[in-house]
Amino acid sequence: MGPKILFLDLDGTLLNDRKEITPGNRRALDEALARGHRIVVTSGRPLKSSLAQARRLGLAGEGCCVIAYNGGAVYDCTKERTVHRETLEPDVLYRIYDEAARRGIYIQTYDREDVVIEPRCDEGNTARYCAAIGLAWRRIGDVRRDLSEMPVKALLIDYQDREPLEEMKRWMDAELAGRADCFFSSRHFLEAVPAGVNKGSAVEALCQRLGIDMGDAVAVGDESNDVSMIRAAGVGAAMANAIPEAKAAADYVTERDNNHDGVEGIIRRFLL
Repeated sequence: MGPKILFLDLDGTLLNDRKEITPGNRRALDEALARGHRIVVTSGRPLKSSLAQARRLGLAGEGCCVIAYNGGAVYDCTKERTVHRETLEPDVLYRIYDEAARRGIYIQTYDREDVVIEPRCDEGNTARYCAAIGLAWRRIGDVRRDLSEMPVKALLIDYQDREPLEEMKRWMDAELAGRADCFFSSRHFLEAVPAGVNKGSAVEALCQRLGIDMGDAVAVGDESNDVSMIRAAGVGAAMANAIPEAKAAADYVTERDNNHDGVEGIIRRFLL
């Protein structure tokens, strides 16, 4: 069996519910790297958080890459630099912010990889999100005036009620079609990214850049934002704990969930 490339979602896939890597997953990853396979951390998290996680997990060395922002940024760990980045158009971002404000929905974005919020936003939501992914945050006056660069994505959060996010998604799908895509990365998170940006498109672009056939790509995930890469890869796998949409898109569903070495089963079946 020749070298393959493995694309791994973090939360709910590689990491257990305590945000840890299980011993079986650790052993299998080390064996895969030792045999020359490539590992790509593939996350909806911002690049700063995704890269920090990759380094913590020992997945930021030779042969490793990081896909962040659900495909909006790609970092080559060997070259130690970002090799691809896409951003929202200013007027698209501003329309999303205006509509979120009108509806009273919490929204945040990113400035040089840290989280930024406007004055109206609830700090409780911000603190909860940032504590979970290990990022700093700060308050700015206005996204129209105070961002140093246009962001890759905006994130809308409601920890109590999903329906306002569902309604916001319907509005974005209708009003921003062809300019922005939106999707859920968890029950509480609605993501907005440039049109065409998703994990699947990033998987294809990275394989092309590295000269790897898509048939040698394996992708594993659990949420709706993972479906595009599950479909794109030569082997698309969903976790036992994945949502039905991800399982329906997959070629294979793991026997074990993210708390019980589910990724190990994928590595041993398709890479080792």
